[in-house]
Amino acid sequence: MNKLISAAVTAAVVACGVAVAAQAVSAEEVTLVAPGGFRCPLDKMKAGYESKTGNTLKATIGSGGGTHKQVVAGAAFDVPVVQPPYEDVIDSGNVVTSSETPLATVAIVVVVKKGAPKPDISSADAVKKLLLNAKALSYPDGAGGNGGAAGVSFDNTQKQLGIYDQVQPKVKRVQGKPLLKLLTDGDIGVAITFSSEVNDPGVDVVGPLPRSISTPTALVGFVSSHTQHPEAAKALLAYLSGADAAAAYRACAMTPGK
Repeated sequence: MNKLISAAVTAAVVACGVAVAAQAVSAEEVTLVAPGGFRCPLDKMKAGYESKTGNTLKATIGSGGGTHKQVVAGAAFDVPVVQPPYEDVIDSGNVVTSSETPLATVAIVVVVKKGAPKPDISSADAVKKLLLNAKALSYPDGAGGNGGAAGVSFDNTQKQLGIYDQVQPKVKRVQGKPLLKLLTDGDIGVAITFSSEVNDPGVDVVGPLPRSISTPTALVGFVSSHTQHPEAAKALLAYLSGADAAAAYRACAMTPGK
């Protein structure tokens, strides 16, 4: 009897070892490239994704414009996440068009130092008045369309309001000093950025810019045409658009889906 039990235990241990080894062999390192607005939800999702799939996620986070250029140039990532417009991404042939998956949208918000009066931003005219009356403000550098997506979006907002040239002399940026640090240190009175980028307890969010002058920015995922792990890439994209991801997006003040 003891010999039978011992044999059964040994067989179970061997089977378990084989299963673990098989899982280790099948595990993949999946690579992703995404703009800065995706950093917050990704930080919240990474551990859950790796635990659920057994795969390792290696992410590269950059500016919206920089990420876009990498994808168009055919950089070797399994799953690229981009922001509109992305017709050139599709035309490049570097993504599987049918895999296009809306992940979330993120609004541009106005931020002030904690405890400071919250300005009126309820209309385009109110935002225009705020910007013209501000002594100093800051927002991510759009770099002529090649920089941060929040900056590109807010550049367009100023142009739509017809005050871009009047606002630019008031914009203050300090190399190596984060945007919200400028605000809490009193270097500026107003900051504008993606809602998902507001992570400093020393600030208050006034609210999003009106949709009439600032459409929330979409984040869209694809499977790369060059992936060496197509099934793992599809699984990652499915996770990024699933229920666990939706909770992460909401926790980062983003809206899941389109």
